[in-house]
Amino acid sequence: MSYLIQRGDTLSAIAARFGTSVSAIASANGISNPNLIITGRTLQIPGKSGGSAAASGGGTYRIQRGDTLSGLAGRWGTSVSAIARLNGISNPNLIIAGQTLRIPGRDGGGSSYTPPASGPSNVNGVNSSQSLANAARNAAMGMGGYNSQGLCATGVSRAILATYGIKVWGNGNQIDDNLPRNKFKQINISLEEALKIPGLVLTWESTSSRLGQIYGHTAITLGDGHSSASDFIERNTTNSGRSGFKVFMPI
Repeated sequence: MSYLIQRGDTLSAIAARFGTSVSAIASANGISNPNLIITGRTLQIPGKSGGSAAASGGGTYRIQRGDTLSGLAGRWGTSVSAIARLNGISNPNLIIAGQTLRIPGRDGGGSSYTPPASGPSNVNGVNSSQSLANAARNAAMGMGGYNSQGLCATGVSRAILATYGIKVWGNGNQIDDNLPRNKFKQINISLEEALKIPGLVLTWESTSSRLGQIYGHTAITLGDGHSSASDFIERNTTNSGRSGFKVFMPI
């Protein structure tokens, strides 16, 4: 399959998104310096899923169990309405596993994609990172929607419980120590990179608010490049006024 490099992309973030490795992408594309990639260039992404560029309407994707249109739209940098319109879907909340969708790409094209068999573990047949992102969105919409309730750790804990059946205790600045290491590993990437990948757990030791200075903050990335979810959906997640940032990836 192919991928059009976007501004701010790194090979490590792209590799994590597609369940492959930096070295595999570099080898497939003849890249000698993995730290230097060019916006607008098309990469060939190695993997078992394969796929080829679709016709003018966009790429194709076979719906997996647990998928949502909002999750797919976030993954591909498009919108729910654009996918629904392209596929004649009247109810965006009802999609059927096994159905093939056409995905409009940001460049007007797209590429075929099936979640990789390797990489992060699966939960009920769905990549665990995407499952966790879906669970985080559901938890947030069931608590504060787009308004913080000051219960970020509760929202993240509910999402992890829904995905793995594991209860993780602690405040926003304690969850990082309590995440089960057989399910999560800490990775060293920027917030900008992390926000492009669904299902990463973000933690901060401290934020600028009174309670945040005591309890910190935690959230789960939705993969759209800017949003994260805990007890609410934060549409423009930044490091502004926050310190002690860490990122954890499902394994």
